[in-house]
Amino acid sequence: MIFSTNVVAETDAMPSYMENALIDVCKAAESNNTIRFSQALDSHRLDTQTVALKVVCNGENISDFAATRGAYDTAERLNESLDDVSIEDVALHSKNKLSVNY
Repeated sequence: MIFSTNVVAETDAMPSYMENALIDVCKAAESNNTIRFSQALDSHRLDTQTVALKVVCNGENISDFAATRGAYDTAERLNESLDDVSIEDVALHSKNKLSVNY
């Protein structure tokens, strides 16, 4: 997560390593390359379901972000990770979104 970046995580700015990890994951998601996306998640020790629930790229949840940029394979992978998520799970995670703009 590299260029001119504004990051919002609740009210506190996040550490630069986290900001860089989120930008990397967002870029991998928009690449439509599921191998690159998997490698980005693995290299930052992130879980697909957690990313799908919590990461916001340029103001959109990461799945919508990928889909609006034509990255349907990565958007589908993110959505598939949510197949066994209940409404309670979504409500719990919606409070702690991690947002990055690049």
